[in-house]
Amino acid sequence: MEEKLYDMIVIGGGPAGYTAALYGVRSGLSVLVLEKLSAGGQMTNTEQIDNYPGFPEGISGFELGERMQQGALRFGAENQFSEVKSVDLSGKIKIVRTRKKEFHARTVVIATGAYPRKTGVEGEDRLAGRGIAYCAACDGMFYKDKTVAVYGGGNSAVEDALLLSRICRKVYLIHRRDALRAVKVYQDALFQSSVELVWNSRVTGFLSEDRLTGVELTDTKTGEKRQLALDGLFVSIGRIPDTKLFEGQAAMDEAGYLAADETTCTNLPGVFAAGDVRTKQLRQVVTAAADGAMAAWSAEQYLAGEV
Repeated sequence: MEEKLYDMIVIGGGPAGYTAALYGVRSGLSVLVLEKLSAGGQMTNTEQIDNYPGFPEGISGFELGERMQQGALRFGAENQFSEVKSVDLSGKIKIVRTRKKEFHARTVVIATGAYPRKTGVEGEDRLAGRGIAYCAACDGMFYKDKTVAVYGGGNSAVEDALLLSRICRKVYLIHRRDALRAVKVYQDALFQSSVELVWNSRVTGFLSEDRLTGVELTDTKTGEKRQLALDGLFVSIGRIPDTKLFEGQAAMDEAGYLAADETTCTNLPGVFAAGDVRTKQLRQVVTAAADGAMAAWSAEQYLAGEV
């Protein structure tokens, strides 16, 4: 039996992936989505999403992921829960291999996302969603009028601290050095805000009952330890793009994100990058979905010979 040739294979079943599938299949393309875990990707780790339009009461990341999946399947997209092990994206026909099967397509949308860099401190996984968070824009409102800290020193950490300072009663910014990595404009805004900086400190332990109640800090110069009572800790020490599969084929920036602009086109003809996996300024569910729609449109134009 001849192997099916898809118009589009989408690698990743998060908001970017399922939106690309939805728009693709509604344009008449044959579409297969390959997702290694569950519908929604990293979004499923968010207990409550309050900033996605159309859900005034909010919605869980798990439920929103399932709804996005159902929308794509309703119009004829295919879905398999399989981890992609290798790809060959250089030819006109793209090859995507899972552990058990090889798939072929004319175009590929890479929507594998990025995941937060963790502290590595014992107890972090247990307290994720129970006082430890990784996205201030997503989860900040859960800590309204409470005491929180942001752990990090780059642009994202400072942005998170400034955002939280407008929501929370007290905000600390914990940084392991005595100078921030953030650009000057962010630092200027931070130093004029109510955020209290905690210099030369690493988070080396978590205090908790059912939820986080504080952190243990170790001075990076003296080794002295102390405790800081908190209702929440936002870890902002970077994200890791899930792009290892594409090394040596697709162009990436210095941080490992796929090099693609707002068209989502990569350096490889017929290959598109959507969502958190691509180089961009804002990584949110709504921007991932927008990327998915653009990726499908770009793929359609490519298949029509217009790109």
